[in-house]
Amino acid sequence: MKKYVFILMSGLLCFMHVTGSEIRFGNEISTRQELFLAEQNIIRALDLADDAVSAYFTGSEMAMARYYNPYTGKCSDEKGSIWMFTSAIEAVNAALRTIEIHKVNGNPVLYNKYFDRYIQLLQELYSNADYYLGTFHLTSYTQTAGWTVYGVHRSSVKGGAKVEGIENVYDDQMWLIRELLDSYKLTGNAYFLEKAEYLTAYVLDGWDCTIDTNGEEAGGITWGPGYVTKHACSNGPMVSPLVWLYEHYKGKDNAITYRYIDPTDKQARKEQELRKSEYYLTFAKKIYHWQKQHLLREDGVYDDMLGGCTPSKPQMETVAGKTYRKGIVCLDKVGPAISYNSGTMLSGAADLYRVTGEKEYYNDAVNLSDASFSYFAKKDAELPGYYTYDISGFGNWFNGVLLRGLIDIYPYYKDAAAYIDTFQRNLDYGYENFRYKGFLPVNLLTGWNQNPGDNQVEGMFSFAFAAEYALLSQYELKK
Repeated sequence: MKKYVFILMSGLLCFMHVTGSEIRFGNEISTRQELFLAEQNIIRALDLADDAVSAYFTGSEMAMARYYNPYTGKCSDEKGSIWMFTSAIEAVNAALRTIEIHKVNGNPVLYNKYFDRYIQLLQELYSNADYYLGTFHLTSYTQTAGWTVYGVHRSSVKGGAKVEGIENVYDDQMWLIRELLDSYKLTGNAYFLEKAEYLTAYVLDGWDCTIDTNGEEAGGITWGPGYVTKHACSNGPMVSPLVWLYEHYKGKDNAITYRYIDPTDKQARKEQELRKSEYYLTFAKKIYHWQKQHLLREDGVYDDMLGGCTPSKPQMETVAGKTYRKGIVCLDKVGPAISYNSGTMLSGAADLYRVTGEKEYYNDAVNLSDASFSYFAKKDAELPGYYTYDISGFGNWFNGVLLRGLIDIYPYYKDAAAYIDTFQRNLDYGYENFRYKGFLPVNLLTGWNQNPGDNQVEGMFSFAFAAEYALLSQYELKK
């Protein structure tokens, strides 16, 4: 059945012929609906990001409160971790990328209004992330070296954070690497690339390259240098950044030192010069396949970690008069399945397929897309016609990582559109029904608690909602 409607878009009154899901202007399929939604999404992203920055950050030092309650107007005394702080960088990067794409697509208004201000904000965020920096010496599987990395907790002075042992974790560095590389693409500032590569070297120094009884690398990266368990969150997030680094150095002669253990005698530490492109892509594949081999469940999504490790605490051994970290054997696959652990592997599979063309990664991504939606999305659980995603703990941020993975695979797997649409609908429902003084509730489908004092919102949730809207805007433009 044919329908004819009049709508007002971009100041133009348009006559449209609608047939099924297609919108036609005359004889051409129109993209106006997508363009309208793309613009609405980025405007909402910018509004949410601006309000979040104003609420959660204090003073020129930009100390980030973990919680803010829009009903009381008060922040928590507790400060956000570096992971939470990075969520603000993620939102700003996503917004910058999106308004840049809008400009390329012929709409420079938001770019002209926001770009310079957000670039300045980005620089301020990175500068004040230095309150989480600290320096220590680490004995790894192949060397002892000094590192300046990001600790979990904020210090009162830049560079003074505690980072030894369990005070820093590898996944925190990974999330920053992702954002640093994105910032480099946006700005061309070599500092961001250099910092990303430095942290990448630190993360890959944590790869367990000891040789097992089969003559193969044990593999996997522990949660941090002070841990023995090997987590999905300390492996999967690194795959895509390594692919991006490979792309940056593809065709160039830049070299890097590859440290490993000789598989023949299983103890000798060796060094070899490799092209950076080869080095980064090799590690992207190794990390991806390690996680797929050890943490993929029968239902098609990823478990949380490998536990049951021997030794149960980090230990050292002496080889040829030098001290190194001992290898770790972890046997127990431990749940639960969490959306972001599947999301990072979905992005990793999409990126590996994009640069290699290897069908395995495409098949993995298709299967993981379907399995993730089947496992994590629950229809009608809270609101008829809508899909609920688990928001317990840090679920709101976790789910945003899954959305990014679905958007990454969409160019190759169009069925992902139906899954992506559930995020769009949930965000819109929360924004249009519950937005209060610039903030969205923790639960987008049920809204705020009746007691005003119980409406604290994690800062990283507010920034996650902004980042999701920006990603959805990019998605609509690319469609």
